Amino acid sequence: MKNISRRDFLKVAGASGLVTAATLAGCKPANRVSAEGGALGEVPGADQMTYRTNPITGDRISLLGYGCMRWPMHKNAAGQDEIDQEKVNELTDYAIAHGVNYFDTAPMYLRGWSEAATGIALKRHPRDSYFVATKASNQRGPWDLETCKRMYYNSLRQLQVDYLDYYLLHSVGGSIEDFHQRYVDNGFLDFMIAEKAAGRIRNLGWSFHGQREVFDYVLAFRDIKWDFCQIQLNYQDWRNAGQWNVDAEYLYDELVKKNVPSIIMEPLLGGRLARVPAQALTMMKAVRPADTAAKWAFRYAGTPESVICVLSGMVYMEHLQENLRTFAPMEPVTEAENAVLEQVTELLIDSDYIQCTTCEYCMPCPYGIDIPQVFAHYNRCVSDGKLLEHSTDEDYKKARRAFLLGYDRSVPRLRQAHHCIECEQCKPKCPQSINIPIEMRRVDAYAEKLRTKEEF
Repeated sequence: MKNISRRDFLKVAGASGLVTAATLAGCKPANRVSAEGGALGEVPGADQMTYRTNPITGDRISLLGYGCMRWPMHKNAAGQDEIDQEKVNELTDYAIAHGVNYFDTAPMYLRGWSEAATGIALKRHPRDSYFVATKASNQRGPWDLETCKRMYYNSLRQLQVDYLDYYLLHSVGGSIEDFHQRYVDNGFLDFMIAEKAAGRIRNLGWSFHGQREVFDYVLAFRDIKWDFCQIQLNYQDWRNAGQWNVDAEYLYDELVKKNVPSIIMEPLLGGRLARVPAQALTMMKAVRPADTAAKWAFRYAGTPESVICVLSGMVYMEHLQENLRTFAPMEPVTEAENAVLEQVTELLIDSDYIQCTTCEYCMPCPYGIDIPQVFAHYNRCVSDGKLLEHSTDEDYKKARRAFLLGYDRSVPRLRQAHHCIECEQCKPKCPQSINIPIEMRRVDAYAEKLRTKEEF
């Protein structure tokens, strides 16, 4: 990220405005401890939230948006996983009471349960107090119009609404042919445009993962005036998105040229930017001692003027409260702070991270492997500086034990990397274009060396 100009990047919207939010009974008192264990102050009220205005429709949106991909889960009486609706309601109530008004879900999130849980929580609030976004998640087909329409109508039923505030063509970018098969040739895009004209879709846009030529093609397609576009933007991806993605700087600049506002996903890059190496965190703390690595990343994502919302999947109350402290109000990243983030980026792109964002699009694995959790455990060890390079490394025994015990605790043996047969069914599903079988082999080889005490 050398010599990045922030003439446009460092512009922000005007002063935060006020929003009316009901004072809800049952909300937890202000948390005074951060997710990292540090002492914090009061949680700001709704009057402190930063808002941005969609220039296309005039919607006034909280800069912090609620990503509903990872709602809290628990075991039911039968020992089966299910969404903890009580906690979902509590988090939703607290978010709305503190000024958050944008909620993003999809039919495929959380094994297909997210829309229903989100709908139950939001239905308890006035319809004009929130914006709800969901997606045309037809990545896996079939692509006939009737099937796609059923998915759309089911989203309305699950969310218990008569109209959708924001509706997205989901995860566009694999190829132009894929875009046409999923949305154009079957008439689904024409159907969505007609639904927008009828008022049942208020804002029509798309989310992007993939190739630059596809992004350019869809952005200009039929001269459609898109109301928004959802892109992956964070300080690592600004100019270092990797071989299979597109730099966020390019995506953002092209959207600005077309006057299409941006909604941001992956501001923490699957949580990795909240768990940076110790050397990187030391650099950050030297400038802003009280700030977490996550706060740095969120501020970065929220700084560009044409960003109208930054999504965060907040499973725990302390994460929601910490993010409220970041965005209510949000301080833009300065040039000096951006220089620090450039140095942090250099550390990150030279590391051993597997570029997984734990989105779970690769799941389920036909052989039962928990792909996201395998990669998450490996990446945590990279973040903590506990990935061993030699058998003679200092604290070898301690680090070896920590990796193996942590691996077995976070991923059951039958779901670990050594069960991968490299069927490659997961590869085309990954929005980060990770070669999952090869990375599985890398994790398994590392774990096997530790288990057998083989020399590195």
